[in-house]
Amino acid sequence: MQKDIGTLYIVATPIGNLEDITFRAIRILREVDTILCEDTRTTKVLLNKYDIHTKTMSYNAHTTEGKESVIIRMLSEGKDLALVSDAGTPCISDPGVMLVANAKKEFGSDISIVPIPGPSALVSALSASGVSSAEFVFLGFLPHKKGRETLFKEIANSKRVMVFYESTHRILKTLASLSEYAPNFKVVIGREITKQFEQFVEGTPSEVLEYFTVNKDKQRGEFVVIVEPK
Repeated sequence: MQKDIGTLYIVATPIGNLEDITFRAIRILREVDTILCEDTRTTKVLLNKYDIHTKTMSYNAHTTEGKESVIIRMLSEGKDLALVSDAGTPCISDPGVMLVANAKKEFGSDISIVPIPGPSALVSALSASGVSSAEFVFLGFLPHKKGRETLFKEIANSKRVMVFYESTHRILKTLASLSEYAPNFKVVIGREITKQFEQFVEGTPSEVLEYFTVNKDKQRGEFVVIVEPK
């Protein structure tokens, strides 16, 4: 008798503080046959903390079609898999979305894809920002070059709150662009959320830019940028 198709669990993991994980997530990570990780070394830190010994396999933006075929075959053989990213909720501005899309394409309604909710830098930043999140647009990571100027113009003309992720290397450049295109908007920066040096900074784009320019030690880390129209 052929086995049923395995279940693909989409498991949210901590974005910094390893205590930010649900009981259900820990149970699922223990019970599945294999955990698909953005980086197995990063995930191992979490698994070791909770004494989880499940087999791991890498799945990220560089995964080949051949390896993805292996994963699809595992599901077809009835293997239960958990997909995790390095931090937060998989498939949100994350390559894991391709696996989910391909699993749906391969198995249709026969496969169960089960979200195990938990931390998200996007939601965490909004919850502590004081900015209304009744309606907002999430932009993920901004493009490095092509389309970047157009996107800042779109932000400047928006009537909705805009939220996006930014890296250490581009945060000053981004704030300079916001100062140019949306000088009167309110900006809230969430930096290193849930980690030891968690910080929120708010003001006009030029005020926030000045703060990070003066405080060079605060330029490091992971940033969530919230832009509220005037």
